[in-house]
Amino acid sequence: MILTGRSLCLPSPVIVQELFFVARDASIIPDISMDPVLTTFLSLDSSAALQHQYAFLQRSMSREQQSAFRLSLTGELGGSKRVTYGGVGVVALALSMLFDQVAQQVRAQGLTEGGNSTQRDQVKRIFGISSSSRIGWIIHSYLCLIPGIANNLEKMAETTELYDNWLKLELIDHYERMTTKKRMSSVSMQQWLAGAAVHLHMRIHQVRMKSVPLGSAESLRWSYKSALVGLVQHYTTYLRRNIQETPAPGRRKPRIRTASALRQTYTFSITNITCSGNCSFNGSQVGPSIPNDSFNETTTPRSTSNVSRILKTDRSSEDSRFNVPKRSNETTAGSENRKTFNNSTGYNRDEEARLLGLLVIEPLRNVSHNVRHHPCQSPAIQQALVTRVINAQDLERNRKFFQFAEGVFYSLVRQRDDFELKTN
Repeated sequence: MILTGRSLCLPSPVIVQELFFVARDASIIPDISMDPVLTTFLSLDSSAALQHQYAFLQRSMSREQQSAFRLSLTGELGGSKRVTYGGVGVVALALSMLFDQVAQQVRAQGLTEGGNSTQRDQVKRIFGISSSSRIGWIIHSYLCLIPGIANNLEKMAETTELYDNWLKLELIDHYERMTTKKRMSSVSMQQWLAGAAVHLHMRIHQVRMKSVPLGSAESLRWSYKSALVGLVQHYTTYLRRNIQETPAPGRRKPRIRTASALRQTYTFSITNITCSGNCSFNGSQVGPSIPNDSFNETTTPRSTSNVSRILKTDRSSEDSRFNVPKRSNETTAGSENRKTFNNSTGYNRDEEARLLGLLVIEPLRNVSHNVRHHPCQSPAIQQALVTRVINAQDLERNRKFFQFAEGVFYSLVRQRDDFELKTN
């Protein structure tokens, strides 16, 4: 069978799969799936999930730690053991975050004699995004406030309305940056998804507290449902533009030097130079006849700004040496070191790098590889990798979060479960 130009440039599925596995093993496949903590606690199962987490954390503690855990939580909750709406929505999400952080503090205190190594304001990531990003900061700040104000419905309503407006404006701006200002990235997608999820449930919680009408939350859900479809399309285009692949070239034969060339070639490598008042110098020489010692000299010049070395090689003798003239104010010291050999028939690092291909998924996500194929196959491989990366995302979970049935939406709004700190 004679391969035509067209069939030659169509890669086999094996090559595409091998490159995808290279990217996966190097952990450069992005993940824009919604964080499971959000999908768990912003759901109809939030109350059961929070009860399970509370019991599980205490089972892993000693009696003293359990007592300290409940005491710390009571203090965070303003002295109360019951939290209004504590088992639902954003309040359950905030309590879940609080439970984890207090549990870490209690365990750390036992190890460091009262040290408080895990502060709530030191959280670096929240729900898969950086807490220092604008969306991450708004979410983190809001959730940290909830435990102390949840039982005061008036204060809770005011605070939620304030953060609702901040997050809404930031999400609008974030969406514009991604779609019209070429600021699309996997990180941006993660931030938008987390922000939209929390914002929707902020609005739902305001409906529970009768701060806003039901239609306000319903229209917001439809808005985010539509926006997500458009963002996935933009993200796919972004991957098509950024995924690049070059194949690993065939291994070239090493250059063999002739005996006469070896006699005329001397390789000198400086292994250590430090200058601070004194200059220390270590070198190694490789010639056709290798001596059993290497050169080591320490000089003390009159000033650090006037350091000079004169190295002369006597090529008339096979057993050549470095001749370093000494000045009256210089001291020399010799030492025996293990010889360093340069393999004249091998590959150096630059040559090895040229034997590898490169796979780029997006900026700051790339990996070298040794998968070989015809260079004309790269465009088709890149398009196939776009499909593989998109299929690796749990986009269905993202869609379901905003596309649930109308009956589920009304059930979320009607949730009224409180949460109570209990002793196991």
